[in-house]
Amino acid sequence: MRQRSMRNGMAWTVFPTAIGFVGLAWGEAGLLGAQLPEADEAGTRARMARRFPALVEVGPADLAAAAAQAIGGITALLAGEPRDLLEIALDLRGVPDFNRRVYALARRIPPGRTRSYGELALDLGDKGLARAVGQALGHNPFAPVVPCHRVLGADGRPGGFSAHGAALTKLRMLAIEGARPQGTASLFPF
Repeated sequence: MRQRSMRNGMAWTVFPTAIGFVGLAWGEAGLLGAQLPEADEAGTRARMARRFPALVEVGPADLAAAAAQAIGGITALLAGEPRDLLEIALDLRGVPDFNRRVYALARRIPPGRTRSYGELALDLGDKGLARAVGQALGHNPFAPVVPCHRVLGADGRPGGFSAHGAALTKLRMLAIEGARPQGTASLFPF
């Protein structure tokens, strides 16, 4: 890990969780972005370096207290604790208004529960926005803090998921939370 001094409290780190190494970038206004695990720690680290080239990498202990609390919450969620992570402030500068609205709705889905793209679209006022909801979630820079894994197709199928492992990762995260899309048994031994 290359370590340089942080400027303005802005930095990124990689930390272990039950599903692999997760990345987190933090700034003055809160979470700048999170990265679900790649195939291995080096892959997650490389993705974070590409996503946040202007930031320095630091150890998890070198981040601000709020970032350390975010790491604790994410780690607990991915270990199966029912955490909503609403206490984590998001830096939404540069995020389109529509995406902000979608992310706010997704953050209200409790752990272990799911909603459909169409249901979120209806909450936005138009069921015809379901595809746009899916696109917004596909660009979610804050997973799992914005829990896009809790949003499924109308038929209960996982739909798309842009993290490494695609739909299997989404289903694994749902299994950790105790969610059972379509009432099915888990594929994973949690």
